[in-house]
Amino acid sequence: MDHIDPQWRTSSFSGNNGNSCVEVAFLPEGSVGVRDTKDRTRPPQHHSAAAWAGFVRDIRADRFTRR
Repeated sequence: MDHIDPQWRTSSFSGNNGNSCVEVAFLPEGSVGVRDTKDRTRPPQHHSAAAWAGFVRDIRADRFTRR
C-alpha cells in the first residue's frame, strides 16, 4: 500500500500575514490532525471526525469566550 501524505490546510483565522499558527488535515484513517505551523517537529494532535465537527460547529456558533 502506498503512503499518502496528508494535505495540510492553514486556518482561515491565521490570515495571510505569514503568522499562520494552525494547520488541519483529514487523515486517511478517518481522524483529523491539527498541528502548530511554528513547530512542525512536534507530532500533530489527532481527533475523531465527530469531535472535530463538534469543535467547528461550536466555533461557528461563537460558543467560546474571547479574552
